Order: sequence, then C-alpha cells, then structure tokens
Amino acid sequence: MWIECVPNFSEGRRLDVMQAIAEAAASAGARVLGMEGDYDHNRSVLTLAGETATVEEAVLRAAFVAVSQIDLRRHVGTHPRMGAIDVIPFIPLEGTSMADAVQAAQRVGERLGRELGLPVYLYEHAATIPQRRNLADVRRGEFEGLAARMSSDVPDYGPSSPHPSAGAVAVGARRPLIAFNVFLNTTDIQVAQAVAKAVRNSSGGLAGVKALAMDTVSQGQVQVSLNLVDYPKTSLPRAVEMVRQEAQQYGVSVARTELVGLMPVQALLDTARYYLQQPDLTLERILEWQLMEQLDDAGRVDKP
Repeated sequence: MWIECVPNFSEGRRLDVMQAIAEAAASAGARVLGMEGDYDHNRSVLTLAGETATVEEAVLRAAFVAVSQIDLRRHVGTHPRMGAIDVIPFIPLEGTSMADAVQAAQRVGERLGRELGLPVYLYEHAATIPQRRNLADVRRGEFEGLAARMSSDVPDYGPSSPHPSAGAVAVGARRPLIAFNVFLNTTDIQVAQAVAKAVRNSSGGLAGVKALAMDTVSQGQVQVSLNLVDYPKTSLPRAVEMVRQEAQQYGVSVARTELVGLMPVQALLDTARYYLQQPDLTLERILEWQLMEQLDDAGRVDKP
C-alpha cells in the first residue's frame, strides 16, 4: 500500500534548513521525490512516496525539524501560511484508497498534536466538519490571526491555542493536484489579481481551479499561482490559455510558467495532445515509456 505526501513548509530561502527537512524525511526510509523552494513565496514543497507507515514517520521527522528551525514571528513571504509546516496532504496511489489516506492524516495529526504541541485541523476528505473541506478556509487569517480565530474554532488535535513560533497545521487527504505558476510580463499586481479572479472556480472561472495573485516583482514579473485540484475536468492547457487570454485584455503576455512539485503523466500527455493537435497521442508512442514497459515485463523495474 503506497501513498504520496506533499508537505509544505514556510521556508524557501535557507537552503540548509530545507536540506535538513529533506534529510530527516529520508532517514525514515521514504522515497524523497523532490524538494523545491521559492524565495518570494518563502515556501518549500517536499514530495514523498512509499509504504504508508514509512511516509507517516518521514513526515513526522520532517515536522520536528521544521518546528525547531522555522519561526513564523520572523517569517516574510507572499504565500498564505499559518504554520511552520503549513499543510500535509496525503494522496492515495494505486492500491491505496482515499479512506486509507484519511486514516493516515488522522494518525499523523494526532501525533503532531501530542508530540509537537501543534494545533491540527483536518481538511479536504479528512475534514470533520464541512467548513474545513477547503484549505483556504482553514488557513484564513493566517498565522497573525490564528489566536483570535482559535478562540472559537477548536482544532481536531493538539492545544486550543497556537504554537508560539510554529502556528498550526492543516493535515488532510486529497486527490492529486497540479501546482502551476504562470508569470506575467508586468509588475502590476492588480493585473495578476484580476486574472486570478477570472480563472478561479470560486469566482465563476474554471472548474476545479484555485488561483492567487503573487507578488514576485523581485523577478521583474508578477505571478498567477494555480492549483488544478480536478485536472481531468480542467486540463493544464485550458487553464494556461485562459490566463493568457485574460492577461491580453490588459496588454500583458505570459512570460513563462513553472511546475511546482510533480504532476501525473496523464496531465503531461493531455498537454502534448493539445499543443501538438494530436488527440490520438498515447504513452506507447514515447520511447522511454516503451523501454520501461519492456523492463517491467522482464522484472527489472521496481514499481509501487
């Protein structure tokens, strides 16, 4: 039973801290598939996979490092956050059910509250009340507003007041999503805000798309940060093209894009089909895929 976990940490600038977090996770035996940090967001994303119990232990070890090294009282970044380890989503892989992912979230949440003194809110499929299904609602008010919010919003695990330096954490279970940033050729954050509003589902945009404007003017551009939480409904090309069309209304073009973490191979195939205008393109036409399949048939590839 394999599971994926993609914890997000409120640190994207200190490489030594990011490395220590990744090494702590690896020490549990989980497979570290990636660790990416963003300076402007001041946030990093760790991608783990492995047997469920191993991944749970890996996340807990990484959380111990994060709580000891990250102080949100001194944290500055453009990405919304309420915790040093801000969000921990468990994603079921083949052979693992969503119910299994929910149970993993519950076990890790209970230990984070008991062993680290972190208030824990369960979200998405693990949510205990409907108001906590949406991560943005759970994180509303961020670290600075956490104490006031918790006076009437008791967490699922842990203390009823914030950890003084590490805040609180959202732990949940969800389907795979694609985190994708689109940089615009402008430093006008209002343009990015207007584009994000037009694209996001909650304000009448694309189904299964969350979007935020990010101030990344240190790079000479602003950013529309996308989460495609239901990419079979809204493909990556469709989301990018809508960003492009909305930006054009303000005389702004897309400068470049950026993938955060990993994405399913199906999303890559859908993108190739769209831009190559080849709807019948399949993975069997990809050289490396065919070689991997041949090696798998020969018993030479270790797949989860």
